[in-house]
Amino acid sequence: MPSTVTPQRHARRALIGLVVIILAGVALNFVGVLAAPGNTFAVKAQSLLPKLGLDLEGGTQIILAATTEGGGNPTSDQLAQSVTIIRQRAAAGGSPDAQISTQGGRFINVSLPGRPSQATINAVREAARMDFRPVLTTDAAATESAGSSDAPYTPPASLANTPSAKPSNGSDLAQVTPFLANEFENYRCAADNEPAKVKATVPLVTCDDTNTQKYLLGPVEVPGTNISGATAGLAQTSQGATTGEWVVNLTFNGTGTRQFAQISERLVALQGVQNQFAILLDGKVISAPTMNAAITNGKAQISGSFTEQSAKQLADQLKFGALPVNFTVQSQNTISATLGSSQLQAGLLAGLIGLILVFAYAIYQYRLLGSVILASLGISAVLTFIVLDFLSWREGYRLSLAGVTGIIVSIGVTADSFIVYFERIRDELREGRGLEGAVEQGWRRARRTVLASDAVNFLAAAVLFALAVGDVQGFALTLGLSTLIDVLVVVLFSHPILQLLARRPFFAEGHRFSGLDPRALGAVYRGRGQFRAPVPEGRTGRSIGEAQRRQTIAERKAAELERERKGD
Repeated sequence: MPSTVTPQRHARRALIGLVVIILAGVALNFVGVLAAPGNTFAVKAQSLLPKLGLDLEGGTQIILAATTEGGGNPTSDQLAQSVTIIRQRAAAGGSPDAQISTQGGRFINVSLPGRPSQATINAVREAARMDFRPVLTTDAAATESAGSSDAPYTPPASLANTPSAKPSNGSDLAQVTPFLANEFENYRCAADNEPAKVKATVPLVTCDDTNTQKYLLGPVEVPGTNISGATAGLAQTSQGATTGEWVVNLTFNGTGTRQFAQISERLVALQGVQNQFAILLDGKVISAPTMNAAITNGKAQISGSFTEQSAKQLADQLKFGALPVNFTVQSQNTISATLGSSQLQAGLLAGLIGLILVFAYAIYQYRLLGSVILASLGISAVLTFIVLDFLSWREGYRLSLAGVTGIIVSIGVTADSFIVYFERIRDELREGRGLEGAVEQGWRRARRTVLASDAVNFLAAAVLFALAVGDVQGFALTLGLSTLIDVLVVVLFSHPILQLLARRPFFAEGHRFSGLDPRALGAVYRGRGQFRAPVPEGRTGRSIGEAQRRQTIAERKAAELERERKGD
């Protein structure tokens, strides 16, 4: 005979599965945080708690000033585009709730939570304009002497700066004029040269990002705007094995693919340094690889002295695009966390009051059955903490006051699920079922309603998360996350625990404090002319009246017909 799984066995399996999920989540967070490189054990232990957002922990405020070639103010479209790109970069760097806004006609106010590193600040303010230029010549940078001026070198105006013949392509040495040759010879990498401001259509003298090598480059042949995608990863050999070196993989659009194919075919035939192709970021050479074969598939790889963090940062900058104007840091200040602490305390107090009110209502309405609601809310809190902790150390998520609000709102969502479920069980008891049957049938009737309600809440949170930014997005994230956890708790804890309680005499026999007392539920028509015995009025009169109000129209008509028949 086929074996059947009893409700009690199913309940135990579900509860065991829930315990396994909780333990696995705790272990994952513990191992993930403590196994991370760098920092001391004490610092890592603090990471076991979710990081707080700008409004709760404080942070750093950076004022960026836009600089244009003419010295005037950027257009409103340029500022708006810059705000969008900076917000995307901040989110990719682990600060999705960063507050970014324009100020005046040329300033952008960036507020980042915590203490951002210099790399994070650079990622926010750098234009990240990538260009590809052919290498004409290169040399080691001159050693700087003490007390050297920061002023850039300017060649004598008497030197010719017009090619004697029209260059045939970007690698033609005919474009190296006496003016350019003199500038390259006397170029100082440590000076304020501002190579990013040189026009793309003319040759460029610049240095690498370590200021140890200087380059004379031809005009831009592939602009960074033709990059359609960028990802960071470990370099691989032809056999597919990783080398341990971090690289940035680029993908070009159709125009960039054609341009890169033509240039690579030309460079392959050249010798020496002219076989190199310089990749520049904001006017600095970050890589100058040799061209060993023509690349026609629209994919390229940037290698260099990348770490995992710097490779991912560059990939994010290229993916989101270059800023339309250059920015300099006008000021950088620390934002006090005092106000954030008071807001957090107020939010936690509001959540505590909400929990107390929910628990008081549950006990008043459902007696000891209401303790299941409190236990379920506790399980939900544990699971929410585990997930937020994981997002914090893995994705850089920070819990803001708006996120706390989303969690508080979810208390009502969770409590609503139990009210629907419990009332379905009571309805089944009124119809004459035993408690075990009422739990199973009530679950079948309530399940669809609970899932539909949670689906609507999650859909609303998902739409809000997709369309909003900043604090509103944080609210949507925690609300949607709590809704998913509510489904998990109802399925793996609330229903299984009621399946087990249904076999306990205290609940199965309808103790007056169980919340499932048949006498307190009132006499209700059971069908086929059957009624429960009338209950004396008194303490249970209010419950009987409530039960009678809950009768369906069909039940009331059937009861009235039965009374008329007996009266005859």
